[in-house]
Amino acid sequence: MFSPGQMIFASLFFVAFVGVLIVMYRRDRKWLRKQYKGTIWVLLLFISFIILLLLLKYILKN
Repeated sequence: MFSPGQMIFASLFFVAFVGVLIVMYRRDRKWLRKQYKGTIWVLLLFISFIILLLLLKYILKN
């Protein structure tokens, strides 16, 4: 299926990729909090809307 060299390369690439992702996220964390402040309310509103639609569908079906 895969040669030992390919498996080693894939493993090292995965570890390096995840490492870079973690480092970049830690650098951007402060900026992300400032830029996306209040987005939790949008998420809660969206979930509430979906629940409301499902409730209306259930009520009107019966």
